[in-house]
Amino acid sequence: MKTSMSANVCILTETYHPLSGGGETQARVLAAGFAASGRTIHVLTRRTDRTLPKSESLDGATIWRLSPSGPGHLKKWGLVASAFVKLLSLRRSYDVILVCGYRVMGIPSVIVGKILGKPCVLKADSIGEFSGEFFDPGLHRFGLNHTKFPISVFLSLRNSLLCNSSAFIAISSVIADELQENNVNAAQIFRIPNSVDTTRFSPVSVTDKLKLRASLGIPRDRIVGVYTGRLVSTKGLPLLLRSWVNIKNKYPDALLMLVGAGGEGIQNCEDELRTFVNNNSLGRSVLFTGSVNNVDEYLKASDFFIFPTEREAFGISIIEALACRLPVITTATGGIRDIVTDSKNAIVVPVDDGHALTLAIEKVLCRDESTIPLTENGRNTVIERYSEQQVLLQYIKLVNGLCCDDLHE
Repeated sequence: MKTSMSANVCILTETYHPLSGGGETQARVLAAGFAASGRTIHVLTRRTDRTLPKSESLDGATIWRLSPSGPGHLKKWGLVASAFVKLLSLRRSYDVILVCGYRVMGIPSVIVGKILGKPCVLKADSIGEFSGEFFDPGLHRFGLNHTKFPISVFLSLRNSLLCNSSAFIAISSVIADELQENNVNAAQIFRIPNSVDTTRFSPVSVTDKLKLRASLGIPRDRIVGVYTGRLVSTKGLPLLLRSWVNIKNKYPDALLMLVGAGGEGIQNCEDELRTFVNNNSLGRSVLFTGSVNNVDEYLKASDFFIFPTEREAFGISIIEALACRLPVITTATGGIRDIVTDSKNAIVVPVDDGHALTLAIEKVLCRDESTIPLTENGRNTVIERYSEQQVLLQYIKLVNGLCCDDLHE
């Protein structure tokens, strides 16, 4: 194992670019950052689309797309076998295993780490990955949840295995609390948040905003609210569209952009959202962009940001919007509580409260003076705590500490 300051890393993640959710984005940022620091980086992920190459070079890292390939939510469990084999075959080219989203990939990673004597670091991208609560929406279809047999037995065995990892990364206080509540040793837990490129995600002038609108096909004379992320039910999007019916009636020039796609998983609600828009004559008031690679441009072209999520491990979309100096409307749930403070850098509304959400949107649309300081405070929050450079340094320190067998110095 290397003891230099250039330990090589193998990153595992269930899904990766060109999918563009928060977890995928952060895994790519880490891969690119590690590669730029002079390390050999491999990324193991599932080949969710058969048209994607099985391997390619991207951002200085080598991407390996593993079987089982093609669409299908349950296919991710096949990664237990394929990732195990690939980790062994690449064993001479990495020093540390880093798992982004360990609900499935954690199993082969910890086993291989133990076999090879290599450190394994587990990072949750979602609330409930360790406790098992994450699986409940899918299990409910079978009358089960994570506390019932045989799921509880499987989770107990899996978690006993995962506790053999070298370290856990908690991207927010809610994740740290979950780990400690499930008997993970506090000494194994390291608080490192997700990050944002504060150069790419930055404010623009009115002139540049209008140029972006022209290039993206967004009407220049509309007041534009934007949501970015996966179109899934847990993000509060059905509630947002119901609120937007009222907004449309009072502010007919307001436009809501939903930037993203439903993606993999049972919580995909994109079809439901599109049906609601059609059935409620919202075609002129709601724009679906689909999956995009230029989220920053859509944020810069917008006037405010809406993120009414019901549960959130972190909230990368929020710090991207704050970095662009947009007024942000969101809920204080999960890891978002670490980022925003109501009336200081965002407007915070209760979860699943359509009335409060509508009032908050109207507050921004009527340009209430209390919203003016939010944007500068929001940008400052990101610069001080969530820049890519600051976060990458924390990862490098952790990786080097593991490889030097000097983790807590």
